[in-house]
Amino acid sequence: MGIEMTPADVADFHQVLTDHSRYWGERDLRSLHLLALVREFGSTCLVARAEDGIRGYVFGFVTPDATGYAHLIATRDDTRGSGLGRRLYAAFAEAAERQGARRLKAITSVGNTGSIAFHRKVGFDVSVIDDYDGPGRAMAVFRRDLPLPCVDLSPR
Repeated sequence: MGIEMTPADVADFHQVLTDHSRYWGERDLRSLHLLALVREFGSTCLVARAEDGIRGYVFGFVTPDATGYAHLIATRDDTRGSGLGRRLYAAFAEAAERQGARRLKAITSVGNTGSIAFHRKVGFDVSVIDDYDGPGRAMAVFRRDLPLPCVDLSPR
């Protein structure tokens, strides 16, 4: 069964919210899912679609300073470890580059060890920045230059 990367649409956004726990488990991150991102930055909001539905997604945009910012990236619980997250980032990087991005950026909480490990594994530098999200709210900030080196995107 093949996976196709396509721009997300409004129906995809609502499906992702319906299946939220399949992507995020017990963490309720629905408030971070902004329909405006899909509506306004559709070319950099992507879903990984297979016959059995959306297996993963990345919602992001390109900033005025040529940074492709990945706001959310998630894979469905039954696809973790398959290389899909890496493939989503590669597709996002290509879409962001077409919009003029020269680098990628993402953030997460300092306690999100899974996200930190994943981003390091796919080649991001990570730094902890104090007060990034307000007083006393340090965040792990990921950065990576574009273009991405050739990466084996085959499922593992």
